[in-house]
Amino acid sequence: MSKVAHTPQLRFPEFSGDWEEKKLSDISDVRDGTHESPKYVLDGFPLITSKNLLSNGSIDFENINLVSEEDYTNINKRSKVDINDILFGMIGTIGNPVIVKETGFAIKNVALIKQQKELLNKFMIFYLSGNSIAKQFYIENTGGTQKFLALGVIRSLKIKFPPDTEQQKIAAFLTAVDNKIEQLSKKQELLGEYKKGLMQQIFSQAVRFKADDGSEFPDWEEKKLGDVSDCLDNRRQPLNGAERNQMKGDIPYYGANGIVDYVNDYIFDEELVLLAEDGGNFNDFSSKPIAQKISGKAWVNNHAHILKAKNIIATDFLFYSLVHKDIRRYIVGGSRAKLNKSDLLSIKTILPPLEEQAKIASFLSSIDNKIEQVGKQLVESKQFKKALLQQMFV
Repeated sequence: MSKVAHTPQLRFPEFSGDWEEKKLSDISDVRDGTHESPKYVLDGFPLITSKNLLSNGSIDFENINLVSEEDYTNINKRSKVDINDILFGMIGTIGNPVIVKETGFAIKNVALIKQQKELLNKFMIFYLSGNSIAKQFYIENTGGTQKFLALGVIRSLKIKFPPDTEQQKIAAFLTAVDNKIEQLSKKQELLGEYKKGLMQQIFSQAVRFKADDGSEFPDWEEKKLGDVSDCLDNRRQPLNGAERNQMKGDIPYYGANGIVDYVNDYIFDEELVLLAEDGGNFNDFSSKPIAQKISGKAWVNNHAHILKAKNIIATDFLFYSLVHKDIRRYIVGGSRAKLNKSDLLSIKTILPPLEEQAKIASFLSSIDNKIEQVGKQLVESKQFKKALLQQMFV
């Protein structure tokens, strides 16, 4: 019979020896919030439930219900939340541990872990995201259609932990990784907002580019989409799931909002712009794309219109002119909004000279490249943290 490991795979060199194992209730004060259903009010105190605990380690205070001061006080007699406590989802959304950074709310169907002497919550917050806990939750999950973890199960969790000094070093190291992830997320968000603001100014012509010799470009012309592009919808071919399973490959298969699958054949091999026909982000156009630029081998189904730029417009400019355009006036249908081909070709657009189009597209592409680079760094940082959580805990 193999010996159960009590040391992590990855460890700071100054530490050695086995980690100790105890039940969570023996080393932390573990409670939960109210099980009652207090009456909601328009003006009161936030009631945080499992759905408000987000996977990024924060609390969603936007989508909440409020309770009266009397209910808030009564709930907090049992489960008052303090700074540096840990909240843990018990019903529906299991887990998503959050370390409390601000108070003034009550909790319902959420576990509350209060720090005691042996186990530091700044260490525990990372431990709760590791493999050991995930395996125990998988075994102990008692829910049917709705996931549920009883308080007794949480209290009985087996926790392996090192001495205080090693806990502190692990927590400090992983906190630094979290800070890097947060910085990259913020940078990505700011670049997106910067690009959005610039696009609004460019396409409203509040900002104009100049020719290489410093001269002004001529005024932009108003055109219809059918004047500047050809529609290739007659060449698209939908494939059902069974057909795609028979054609597995590495060529992207596109739908209304992006890549749906990968297949081993193609019907296009050129630069094109896809604009959603149905199921598009038409109402969320300012924050989500309604168009995609594709190049190289691709297969496109019948949920996306296919546009090929004519010689009076650059493909990149066509894409940027459409990607966040408000086309709701052209949309028909109810629950499944649709952009018909005739309406597609009648969409009004503005057309600068080709030289100015190139400058606009190049400028916006450079911002997209920066956003993509930050996105890759963010993915790598998250993968790095995931690997650390698997190796730095027992």
